[in-house]
Amino acid sequence: MAQKKQQVYPIELIGGPTKPDMESKELHRTRCTRYIAYLAIFALFETMVILVCLITLMRIKSPKFQLRAVSIEHLNYSSDTTSPFFNMRFNAKIAVKNSNYGHFKFKNGTITLTYRGDPTGDASISKARARARSTKKMNVTVDVNSDHVLSKSRLAKDLKSGYLMLTSQGKLSGKVNLMKMVKRRRCARMNCTIIINLVRKFIQDLKCI
Repeated sequence: MAQKKQQVYPIELIGGPTKPDMESKELHRTRCTRYIAYLAIFALFETMVILVCLITLMRIKSPKFQLRAVSIEHLNYSSDTTSPFFNMRFNAKIAVKNSNYGHFKFKNGTITLTYRGDPTGDASISKARARARSTKKMNVTVDVNSDHVLSKSRLAKDLKSGYLMLTSQGKLSGKVNLMKMVKRRRCARMNCTIIINLVRKFIQDLKCI
């Protein structure tokens, strides 16, 4: 009697993940990882931009204090070797240039004019404020004379040449206020050289450093 062949049926896994399901989850996981990486890079970039901006804003410099222009009135002088002298009046335009992102509030100050180190005149500067990224302009009048010059022989020689060189120096002490949170003490200093044409009675040259 012929033996019947036994038929084998494949066993199906009930409830297990299929291959398409596994591929879908892997794709989803890859996308999530990619999005997280993009967010991390973007956050790092934003942080770097903020740090650069903060460093730029917080870099507080000393404002510049300079003579912008000078005109002369009532110029008198004598190059006589026994009693040389000069006297005149300066009408000067000065400027405090503040390049910081916060205003510069300074106290009262003084400008001193000298001839070869000897004082020849001074002017007072009233306290004020230079706004952020701007220039504060002021006008001052200075009476200049040689009453306190010690070297008369040297003065006579310079006056006889027709040119007189004076030096202007000054200092303004104050604070730079940044966003009402950061305050830094800074000094604005003036150091200018003035060459006067005595014959034509005007400023031949004006340089500030």
